[in-house]
Amino acid sequence: MEIAEKGKEAQSIQNAVKLLKKYPTTKFDQTVEIAIHLSIDPRQADQQLRGSVSMPKGVGRSARVICFCPTDKEDAAKAAGAIEVGSEELVKKIEGGWLDFDVAIASPDMMRFVGKLGRQLGPKGLMPSPKAGTVTPDIESAVADFAAGKVEYRNDDGGNIHCIVGKMSFSEEDLTENLNFFVNLISKARPAAVKGEFIKNCSISGTMTPSVKVAV
Repeated sequence: MEIAEKGKEAQSIQNAVKLLKKYPTTKFDQTVEIAIHLSIDPRQADQQLRGSVSMPKGVGRSARVICFCPTDKEDAAKAAGAIEVGSEELVKKIEGGWLDFDVAIASPDMMRFVGKLGRQLGPKGLMPSPKAGTVTPDIESAVADFAAGKVEYRNDDGGNIHCIVGKMSFSEEDLTENLNFFVNLISKARPAAVKGEFIKNCSISGTMTPSVKVAV
């Protein structure tokens, strides 16, 4: 049976990883992503899932992080890995069209300025949020974590969650560990209002591969 056909049958996480790594290689190191379909009602605020996570084996990439913070914390944020720091002047730069970053961190007192950027940052999922750990008084730790590869996840309007779990070059053991970690994380985040089966479908895929169905 071809790999793609086997991938349509629900596999254990370990076997799903084995199948995924059998797909033809590419000239670049593909990103591996998990997609989970949940039985939540995304229209209900108490059923929405959003957060951030540091995978036990990392995700094989760093991120470009900016930080909205007071002047006295700018040096610390830069030392932690931020590529741009500031307050009102940084807001103006983004209002002017600059979006060359992956994550935005803000101290709580800066949100009165950052709130103006909803139109620019909201549609791209870049608006700082306490739920995602990107609005925090401990900006040094947040900048360091996200710069090192901490990733955000949030459900979409269809009740799906997508998250990066590593690279195709990772060992089967490391990918399996990251996937188990993330599935357990989502399972524990089950909203109290959700009854019956919580995780309806789950699959993993590489940047250029078909998906492989996972039994969880």
